Amino acid sequence: MPIRAIVTDIEGTTTPIAFVHEVLFPYARSRIAEFCMAHRNDPEVAACLADARVLEGAPDLDHDATVALLVKWIDEDRKAGPLKVLQGLIWQAGYEDGVLKGQVYEDAAALLLCWETQGLKLYVYSSGSVAAQKLIFGYSDKGDLTPVFSGYFDTAVGAKVDAASYASIAREIGAEPSDILFLTDMPKEVDAACAAGFMVVRIDRTMAADATHDEDGVLVAGSFEPVDAYIRSINQA
Repeated sequence: MPIRAIVTDIEGTTTPIAFVHEVLFPYARSRIAEFCMAHRNDPEVAACLADARVLEGAPDLDHDATVALLVKWIDEDRKAGPLKVLQGLIWQAGYEDGVLKGQVYEDAAALLLCWETQGLKLYVYSSGSVAAQKLIFGYSDKGDLTPVFSGYFDTAVGAKVDAASYASIAREIGAEPSDILFLTDMPKEVDAACAAGFMVVRIDRTMAADATHDEDGVLVAGSFEPVDAYIRSINQA
């Protein structure tokens, strides 16, 4: 079956892990207290603060204690909905001010553009919020890449290590799982996507070689170039 759609992860796949952990997270951490105080009466921010207290099971936390909780979650890399929304709002201001610029690997940017012109439908599936995904690609160091994507998915569709999440994505895309290629750097996500019937390539940016196969026969690529060759070999067969 030909590949009709590509779903890509971000961190470690299209974008250096260091950008997320060494740029974005510290940027939000250093600004979250000031941001929450300045916007505490904004409905969206107030709702996030209230949701964080509920999620923690501590609805009576005061403002300062709630912010301290959010900082703790950042340090723990916790994938909490209220935190992700607040981080997204802080990052948005940074991108719009020109302080932040989304980092995208050159090979990823070039081939995403190429695949879109070839008629492949492109999607993102990341643990970061959809809003944060759009910011990385919309304000990227390779220009605005958002026009190449037909849709975005975050953990609202389900955990990335759960095969049911990929089945849901296939239904939303309107394609058979076997017609979709998933790109990720995480072995557990490879397993989940394979279980759902997706084709999968694992991206390993530390590889010296262009591509190899793991013990399960999954293609492992050091960049997007071998992925492009893989797609052409399938679609031209």
